[in-house]
Amino acid sequence: MKAMILAAGLGTRMRPLTDHCPKPLLPVAGKPLIVHHLERLAAAGIVDVVINVSYRAEQIIAALGDGRDFGVRIAWSREEAPLETGGGIRRALPLLGEAPFWLVNGDVWCDVTPLAMAPLGDDLARLVLVDNPDHHAEGDFHLDAAGRVRERGEPRLTYAGLALLDPALVADRPDGAFALAPLLRAAMAEGRVGGHHHHGRWVDVGTPARLAALDRALGGAGG
Repeated sequence: MKAMILAAGLGTRMRPLTDHCPKPLLPVAGKPLIVHHLERLAAAGIVDVVINVSYRAEQIIAALGDGRDFGVRIAWSREEAPLETGGGIRRALPLLGEAPFWLVNGDVWCDVTPLAMAPLGDDLARLVLVDNPDHHAEGDFHLDAAGRVRERGEPRLTYAGLALLDPALVADRPDGAFALAPLLRAAMAEGRVGGHHHHGRWVDVGTPARLAALDRALGGAGG
């Protein structure tokens, strides 16, 4: 299985830290945030990784190279301007192929392993969901007793920014910028999105304060 790490965003919520450093390269516990993802993928046996880049792309490419230093093989998907999540995945499909792949939002930190995910079967997506953090108390979706993710219902959970996806979810869309969420909601309405409730550690590294808190929590040990 291949993986894709989303790393093309502008990092506006992380300013001023991202004024001169792209968000994936911000340090956490002594190494760039994106390196935590690469090492976790390698440990799970996922060595073919696609990374999309746009803002300060050359800095990211120079820092990670072909991935061999981290036990992976990186293929780069370049975007002249950020294409949003859905558009970024659509642009990368020639590199990802037709098999389901593991999607990682570059600005989260999570100890979930892709090996914990059940196969997709007929589903188009299987989302990792977590308990709602204080900064997102209303949550995103409902996970029912059958393991189906629903747009409505209680209790609600938060999408962790990690998922197993079938490329067919975006394959029929034209190249260009578009969001992934509407496509996921349409698939939910068809009963084709499953969920995995992760009870381990997860952080949305979306602000300088949360980045600093994660760094303290990991204690410089690298996670």
